[in-house]
Amino acid sequence: MYKISSSQFNYQYGDQIHFPYSIARLVAFLKTKKNIKNEFQFEKTFVFRDKLDDYLQRCKDSDILLCSCYVWNWEITTSLAKEVKKLNPNCLIIFGGPEVPDLTGNFFEKYPFVDIIVHGEGEYVIGNIFEEYLNKKDFSKTKGVETKDFRNESEKRITDLETLPSPYLTNTVWDLVEKIDGVKYIASWETNRGCPYQCTFCDWGSLTNAKMTKWSEEMLYEEIEWFGENKIVYIDCCDANFGIYQDRDLKIAKKLKEVALKTNYPERIRPAWAKFSSDKIIPIAKELQRGGLLRAVTLAVQSLDETTLEIVKRANIEFDKFSELTDTFRENGIPTYTELIMGMPGETLESWKHGLEVLVSDTKIGSIFIYNCGVFTNAPMNQPIYVKHHKIKKLRSPIYLAHSSIHDRGMPEYEEISIGAASFTLDDLKETYLYSWLVQAFSSLGIFEYISKYYNKNYNLKFMKFYEILLEFCRTQKSLFSDEYNRVIDYIDNGYSGKGWNHHDPKLGDIYWPIEEATWLRLTYSKKILLEETLNFLKFLESKQDFNTKSEILYDLVKFQLFLLTTRDDSKEIKSDDFEYNWKNFFTNNDKLIGSKNNYKYKNLVLEEDPILWGYEAIFYGRSSKKYKFHPESLQTETSANCIEI
Repeated sequence: MYKISSSQFNYQYGDQIHFPYSIARLVAFLKTKKNIKNEFQFEKTFVFRDKLDDYLQRCKDSDILLCSCYVWNWEITTSLAKEVKKLNPNCLIIFGGPEVPDLTGNFFEKYPFVDIIVHGEGEYVIGNIFEEYLNKKDFSKTKGVETKDFRNESEKRITDLETLPSPYLTNTVWDLVEKIDGVKYIASWETNRGCPYQCTFCDWGSLTNAKMTKWSEEMLYEEIEWFGENKIVYIDCCDANFGIYQDRDLKIAKKLKEVALKTNYPERIRPAWAKFSSDKIIPIAKELQRGGLLRAVTLAVQSLDETTLEIVKRANIEFDKFSELTDTFRENGIPTYTELIMGMPGETLESWKHGLEVLVSDTKIGSIFIYNCGVFTNAPMNQPIYVKHHKIKKLRSPIYLAHSSIHDRGMPEYEEISIGAASFTLDDLKETYLYSWLVQAFSSLGIFEYISKYYNKNYNLKFMKFYEILLEFCRTQKSLFSDEYNRVIDYIDNGYSGKGWNHHDPKLGDIYWPIEEATWLRLTYSKKILLEETLNFLKFLESKQDFNTKSEILYDLVKFQLFLLTTRDDSKEIKSDDFEYNWKNFFTNNDKLIGSKNNYKYKNLVLEEDPILWGYEAIFYGRSSKKYKFHPESLQTETSANCIEI
């Protein structure tokens, strides 16, 4: 029998790592062909990055090596393939996956150890390759393949997904992995394929030619049952637009809820929600929420600048409708989060700050996540004519994988990010990053959220002006905040010089943190220190703007702000405190600020005693579901009858 080795390397997140889903799909399909099943022996797939030497030895007598290539495993995959070819020159090495370039250029000169690359969906193509391997090994007429000598026409899209057996129901995933004590496997899962949109920063639509196909509901229900029976903790839903088929996806969500409540598995699913989210998604999210499976729904805008959105072919919903939508989700008890991308062509520093002002001004916006603009291998943004027209400058940067383990990482991986375009310079982008950090850490994550709202409401101080003053304070005054600012300046300079974006603080656990989350964790370590430092900043702001807020109001305001924060030194099950002013009604009902004795209370959102696990629960797991702060409208209130108008 012919020996088949395969690789689909990934990173571990705590005790979890992904199944080699793509390889398992190929193998499950290949085994439907009797002659292939009888002639080929499929070995365990290479998944763990720290076992490269062992994997290499396993390939000494392999006949074929299948490599599933992604941006997060390209370097280790090419390194493995190169060494395998030296050790075993007769091994046929086949590359496929999103990181295999469609425009190959000098690919085979750079990677001469690769024999065949597969373009497009892999199942039919790999089936034809294996059939021909048993025949004459002449691949010159095999559709969808390219070698150093020829490139053949594409294989047709797979329109009947029922021809593809499930890698789960066939137990192929278990056949291909090693069961290791303490390691849990994440299940990648498709309910459909394709994307109807053509966003230039994304390769989803371009890789699938925009057409969508679906698996049968019956098979998906069986897979959900399998997830429960096999105690799969986490499902990474790989649909480009979960929720786009509203009636169908509602039934899928109901099945997930049913199985989760019956078996306690899966514990969580993370879908990529439909790009044009609407209130029609709410019933779907509700079902997942009732099953304990959902943390939050993505309402991605990517940018609020019309020019940028036109350039990247991303037409967002009108912002007033978006605001209404976030309000509707919140009324239904469903957390939402918003995504933005820095460094897209068309964006300027001023347009970015304007977009942040709009988002921060909206009281119903959920958590805000902001990312660098990746320039993916097969995305339209990476097309030479597009790059030239918009003067896009790219940087090869060590790949950033938030919350991934610092251990057993093996060789570094890289991605390309945008660091310049006709509309902005690298210096502009660095300043963009600073404001993005401020808005995420201090506004979205709640450290100064209601303080800035007080100044906006009472003095009409723009939010971005508030954060400009905070920047000036950090640059000129020694403080707790300037310490974080200096860390972030170094972080940004290192990141945009190609040194990578991984941030590790041993006090926060053995993972790489998003810098804004690490800032939040360090600032919320001691409520007393944070209160003192915040009052010092407000003295600076008041002087700078020639404001004259009474000191007792400022003290009570800061005390209220920190009361709403989840802080590490507050372990009471019920948080309760007395205030001198009507802060709840001031912020939620637009009431005038009056002096009145108020007692506010709420149930503490995080009670974990271990400091590392506390951070994980509060901001790693809890960011999407907002465990890091409490909303004032939900406070329980006791108010004194004695009121004094300010």
